[in-house]
Amino acid sequence: MVFKRIFSKSKPAPREWTLPEGHRVYAVGDIHGRLDLLDRLLAKIDADDRARGQAQTTLIFLGDLADRGPDSRGVIERLMALEETRRPIVFLAGNHEELLFRVWDGERGNAATFNRAGARATLISYGASGEDYDAWDLDDLTAATKRLVPADHIAFLKRFKDWHQIGDYLFVHAGIRPGIHIEDQDSVDLRWIKADFTRSTDDHGVMIIHGHTITPEVDEKPNRIGIDTGAYQSGVLTAIGIEGRDRWFLQS
Repeated sequence: MVFKRIFSKSKPAPREWTLPEGHRVYAVGDIHGRLDLLDRLLAKIDADDRARGQAQTTLIFLGDLADRGPDSRGVIERLMALEETRRPIVFLAGNHEELLFRVWDGERGNAATFNRAGARATLISYGASGEDYDAWDLDDLTAATKRLVPADHIAFLKRFKDWHQIGDYLFVHAGIRPGIHIEDQDSVDLRWIKADFTRSTDDHGVMIIHGHTITPEVDEKPNRIGIDTGAYQSGVLTAIGIEGRDRWFLQS
């Protein structure tokens, strides 16, 4: 299915969203430094994939690998290694990836937001001490990010896509600006949007799978499915599996 350029302002009609025959997808929500949960969820995905039989399986990560949780470095290194051994695999850019690489690039104007978004835990995972971090001003934070985070980690994050579509499903970190074709979306919206997207009842022409907006349970609506279950604080990391007309959920 091609993403429709003309959107309906009415509620989506009930329908069966599908993937092309022979394809299977697992999409993983916001990890936020929880390597422990990621490892357990990947094991569950592998077991589930084997049990369902042969298919072309795509693994999609919806972004926000780092910040807040205790092992952002470990998560990034785990997924860099996974990319070397597993194909196809898709990484989507979240707002936390954007903050990290912008501050690493020396954009001090983003440092205050990075600090509020969980930079302390991230930089401690890269070797900073808590005492040092707490004494830094924003200039220190910017310089330390460049000093502590390896360049190959930043290059990995900068390669992430803004969106990915398979069949009737569009995968994105935060959501879309309703009424705008995907090719015309602003990356700021794709990585940062919240209420304007989550409150919309528009028929987007595809089923959108997203993270970014934390909910206690999977947030399944007629036009979107949110799978950010707040892993860093709840201890629950969620993935959605899709094949044909079937959908299911796995959690660590």
